[in-house]
Amino acid sequence: MDLTTHWAGLMAVAIFIGAYILVILEENIHLRKSKPVIVAAGFIWILVAFAYAAAGDTHSAEELVRHNLLEFAELFLFLLAAMTFINTMEERGIFEVLRAWLVNQGFSLRQVFWITGGIAFVMSPIADNLATALLMATVAISVGGNNHRFVALACINIVVAANAGGAFSPFGDITTLMVWQKEHVQFGEFFALLVPSIVNWLVTAGLLSFGLSSGKPDPVHEEAHLKHGAWIVVALFILTITMAVSMHSYLHIPPVMGMMTGLGFLKLFGYYLKRRKQDRVPDGPREDSALGSEAIHLAESELAARPYDIYASLQKAEWDTLMFFYGVILCVGGLGAFGYLALGSELMYSGLGPTISNVLVGIASALVDNIPVMFAVLAMNPEMDHGQWLLVTLTAGVGGSMLSIGSAAGVAVMGQARGVYTFFTHLKWTWAIAIGYAASIAVHFLVNAEAFTA
Repeated sequence: MDLTTHWAGLMAVAIFIGAYILVILEENIHLRKSKPVIVAAGFIWILVAFAYAAAGDTHSAEELVRHNLLEFAELFLFLLAAMTFINTMEERGIFEVLRAWLVNQGFSLRQVFWITGGIAFVMSPIADNLATALLMATVAISVGGNNHRFVALACINIVVAANAGGAFSPFGDITTLMVWQKEHVQFGEFFALLVPSIVNWLVTAGLLSFGLSSGKPDPVHEEAHLKHGAWIVVALFILTITMAVSMHSYLHIPPVMGMMTGLGFLKLFGYYLKRRKQDRVPDGPREDSALGSEAIHLAESELAARPYDIYASLQKAEWDTLMFFYGVILCVGGLGAFGYLALGSELMYSGLGPTISNVLVGIASALVDNIPVMFAVLAMNPEMDHGQWLLVTLTAGVGGSMLSIGSAAGVAVMGQARGVYTFFTHLKWTWAIAIGYAASIAVHFLVNAEAFTA
């Protein structure tokens, strides 16, 4: 139905705008972003139901809600499985060992800048851009210490690298995952964005590097050790990704089935880890003259530690992000039920053309957030060739880097380096990120020219 001029439709738009203003002000008012959009989603669908019922249709609203809930359920379970694997790898010490190694190497500030950016770019296609950015930002903060200029520049570089790395993988960002699940871009086709993504990061990092000072940081020494089964968890994660891709590509089953099956494997392995820990806990105090007192103390401390619990890893999932995702999908779906997405598609993709529209999607991702912007594009489902779907995947992925609030990675790192990496610190270098953004689009048109039919 076209209810874009109906009072209920206009009120729904006002509710969504109000909720999103609160989302943007999250850092200032300390209200988690999921809360306003969940409430807004409920009110918007109440208005949809009233408007449809007034038009004599008492069934379509329910069908539309169920359709949106199914879309959310697929993505929710996929992300929950992935987050649980990442949290388990963190609990087993994988990331802590990597961080300790980087901190202890005695690299110069310039080397740390490029190494953390490079690792962020390589890790984010697998571990997602949010977790990767947090890990590398911790390294930059540990090494940089009181050198606030270095920490700020390194954090900007890490956010840009993590977002760029996530743009050429279905597992790197929520937006790429949505595009993959909608089958607009197949798994292997995402790698066509590898070169544009590299250009996006390298151009920006090269410009940022001119602001770096020379010299070495103060020496730091940290120790970290892997827990039992760490590499088995990594292997299970790789197996899970393989199952998700294979089920989607060859069996035409939603990839979430592969992820949840892998999560089941992880839960079984978690049962083994828990039993092993319980079996090794001694019944009473032990004495062993062959061991030094320090070794006995360390061994008993390890045995006294809480056994592995996979539900602790589930608890540590980004629940605010997952609930925010629910609110966004339902809000945008509700606006679509009023006809606003069809109107937007006509104004943008029919009026401005796909290229300009897709470039604007990236800019909008920086101002708002790439999740609702990409979901709106997918809900519009404009007629575009393969090259344009790749373009909007690229712009939505890397466009959010232009502002610190434009991506989950940027928001998370602002919290990690509070007071040093800020919105305005990032804004000073937006011009450099914008040049990288433009360069990546130009390179995409150059290297993927055969994907464009027009």
